[in-house]
Amino acid sequence: MAFDSEVISEIRSVAAEQGLDPAALLAIAEVESGGTAYTIVGGERRPVILYEYHVFYRNLPARLREVAVRQDLARRRWKELPYKRTQAARYEQLERACAIHAEAAHMACSWGIGQVLGENYAALGFPSARAMAETAMESVAGQVRVMLAFIAANRLMDELETRDWRGFARIYNGAGQVDRYADLMERAYRRHGGTDAPVRDDMMLRVGSRGELVRDLQSGLTALGYILQVDGDFGPATRRMVTLFQKENGLVADGIAGPRTLARIEALSGRRLDPAA
Repeated sequence: MAFDSEVISEIRSVAAEQGLDPAALLAIAEVESGGTAYTIVGGERRPVILYEYHVFYRNLPARLREVAVRQDLARRRWKELPYKRTQAARYEQLERACAIHAEAAHMACSWGIGQVLGENYAALGFPSARAMAETAMESVAGQVRVMLAFIAANRLMDELETRDWRGFARIYNGAGQVDRYADLMERAYRRHGGTDAPVRDDMMLRVGSRGELVRDLQSGLTALGYILQVDGDFGPATRRMVTLFQKENGLVADGIAGPRTLARIEALSGRRLDPAA
């Protein structure tokens, strides 16, 4: 599915407001939402949600968990109950869950275009999960702002701005789905009028980078005592260790291994970080 002209206009407005490439923001929003910006429930526009039984369970006070379990609104583990197929049914679940504990219920839903879990509200700068949900329910633009808050909190603005689809998908969608989502985003970007992304400098290693130089970087960090799997795949764990190394060595702590970071690791570890070595 693809967004209609009204939705595209709202997303372009948010992109202009935030100084972002509209085609890049449209691409991410379209892929993450499957081209569905809202649903109609009770005659009103609502953001698409996914109600997570296990998230409701873990955020409930212990005294309320059994009540929710008896009403088929909570389970200890993921997939112990099937997801409801319709949005009307999911909103009905949310309403019943709110009667038990409104904040935990809003924490248990993934909201809108970016399918951002309400449990993330604090990291995104919202005072409550309900406040985050209300922003998503305001408009398509509100949904996009929630998604952008999630992107910023996960330090993915650089990947968005440079159209580094692999790096973006590596964090947003997970290690097992990088190729699929990167391809979908790149195609959507071009469909919305995007141009070629700038070529990355091979000596700037970041989330999404792969290969022998990443393996060398990981080996160097491991030799210095940073606990890390040496697999040639620059993922969240590698970024955390690079950031920690940078902080401990007076470097800019951005989680990106550029020439200065690589040179410092070389000097301290005695290992040459050179793909041709």
